[in-house]
Amino acid sequence: MISNTTKEQILDSARIEEVVGDFVVLRKRGANLLGLCPFHNERTPSFTVSPAKGFFKCFGCGKAGDSATFVMEHEHLTFPEALRWLATKYNITIEEEAPSAEQAEQDSLRENLFTVTGFAQDFFEDALWNSDEGRSVGLSYFRERGFSDQTIRKFKLGYAFEKWDALTAAASERGFQPELLEKTGLTIAQENRRYDRFRARVVFPIHNLTGRPVGFGARILKSDPKSPKYLNSPETEIYFKSKNLYGIAHAKKAIIALDACYLVEGYTDVVSLHQAGVENVVASSGTALTVEQIRLIGRYTRNITVLYDGDPAGIKASLRGIDLILEEGMNVRVVLFPDGDDPDSFSKRVDQVELKRFLDAEAVDFISFKTRLLLGDAAGDPIKRAALIRDIVSTIAKVPDAITRASYIRHTAVLMEMAENVLLGELNKLLRSKATSRPTDPGAVPGPSQDGVESGGPEDPGAEEQTVDEFDAITQEEEIIRILLLYADHEIMVPDAETDRTDGPQVRIRDFIVSELRFDDIRFMNPVYAGILAEFAALSDNALGYDQQRFLQVLDPEIRQTAISLMTPTHQLADWSRHKIDVKTEEQQLHKAVIDPVAYIKKKQIIRIKANKFLELKTLSEAGISSDHLLEELRELNNLQMYYNRLTNTVIQK
Repeated sequence: MISNTTKEQILDSARIEEVVGDFVVLRKRGANLLGLCPFHNERTPSFTVSPAKGFFKCFGCGKAGDSATFVMEHEHLTFPEALRWLATKYNITIEEEAPSAEQAEQDSLRENLFTVTGFAQDFFEDALWNSDEGRSVGLSYFRERGFSDQTIRKFKLGYAFEKWDALTAAASERGFQPELLEKTGLTIAQENRRYDRFRARVVFPIHNLTGRPVGFGARILKSDPKSPKYLNSPETEIYFKSKNLYGIAHAKKAIIALDACYLVEGYTDVVSLHQAGVENVVASSGTALTVEQIRLIGRYTRNITVLYDGDPAGIKASLRGIDLILEEGMNVRVVLFPDGDDPDSFSKRVDQVELKRFLDAEAVDFISFKTRLLLGDAAGDPIKRAALIRDIVSTIAKVPDAITRASYIRHTAVLMEMAENVLLGELNKLLRSKATSRPTDPGAVPGPSQDGVESGGPEDPGAEEQTVDEFDAITQEEEIIRILLLYADHEIMVPDAETDRTDGPQVRIRDFIVSELRFDDIRFMNPVYAGILAEFAALSDNALGYDQQRFLQVLDPEIRQTAISLMTPTHQLADWSRHKIDVKTEEQQLHKAVIDPVAYIKKKQIIRIKANKFLELKTLSEAGISSDHLLEELRELNNLQMYYNRLTNTVIQK
């Protein structure tokens, strides 16, 4: 394990322009460097390197990060491997930290489990090719399914003998401890007897990213109503079903090269598509699709195409997977095979050219797919049609990016022949409900709880008036995060609510923003921006210094990309001084840059609170109950709203 001291030395020594310069021709452009992106094909340079900030950003494909991230992406290395690569480049001696006794024991166990599963893979494969039972039963089955010998060997397919303890006995002869066989799930212990989990089945080894076997899926060949068709390894110290994808080790290079991934359901679908020349394909390893599996694909591409067979009932049951993909900010398309076909059968029925043409031609966005799938059930029934539209909008609400949501809403409006503002209003109700219904909303700034009015929920009477506020609010959230990332430790003068004067005491920008949002219990709607804000809140609460490089390193890789994108300007201000024109930079007018987005969000909060107060006022009036206290509160809210209007429109620049 690389010591923290060495890790810091490596990251401090690595100069982004030197690391990237080993692979990309960079040319000076203002304070930055520009070149052709190594991650996608482009003719016009959009790949920017900022030596001052220590990171890169491509405005074409969106990839961004620091020196370690670049090496990881370009060389397809893990973070520790990238650190070792950089250490070699800068002649840094790596100091290793001795693992604790507990960690050493855990590492030893994991390595032993890998050894056992490796032995089992070889045992099953040898049984398939070199035993009479394996050849006559297992190998003949694979060949009947249309798998070539080359494909069978590529995926290391095997056969489990019908005998009760064939593998267990062979492993014992090799000296493997019975406890290890049980911990891998290969052997089952019951009433002082041990026997094989997999018997009389063809075996599909499941590999991790590096190609090491971690588990197995096995298909029965005899008709037995008491036995499941497929039997899978249980979860172990090295195999977590929710985090593994069948075929990922074979598919990752093709996924990277094509910037796309096909997602299927079964082992044979993956094997058949590979044999047909479609290698960028994985399966969810015998489980319902999970967030961890989606994020694993997200390491290599943002584009997923889900392949469904022609069974409508099965498709409807698995639509949740599409929602999960969208929630992770991925681009999802869907291909529906003809009735009676699945990827396995279809790929054997047509040639490679026709298969690829079909996959390209039939891939549709999830809205068109859901509409095509479910509209038949709603034909002629306006209630069912409305339910379908709500279902589609609820799926759109799971998309984290506001611009993408807006695009989907427009597409839905055209497809369903609905007014766009109606769909947008429904979307915002869902978003506000989601943002306010959870007590542990990730959009909240961590800190002491504040007594205040919960606003923006589905009961908000002002909801219809706010149909575009969600997009405006996201824009202001983005602006606040951008300012924090660039100027967190700069200082501004706090405006006085009574006099509007801006010559009061100076305060650090991050302290001001965190305290202002926390005081009014304002929660960010965008989860990525909320996560970055939470990190700044932690810095302020613990009185820690802000260092851009260190700050970026602690962020989740996906969040880090967003942060770097916000910190990288798409345009540079020209030098107007030669024309004797004084153009102020953003840094020279930080007061307005900070105050405006914070005040805007506060104004929207006030509008929502006022809507709730008016509803309460109406209820009290109808009941004949005095409402003087509410009128006073509304007057105070009006004064605050006017103050923020003045603040954002007439701020005096210092």
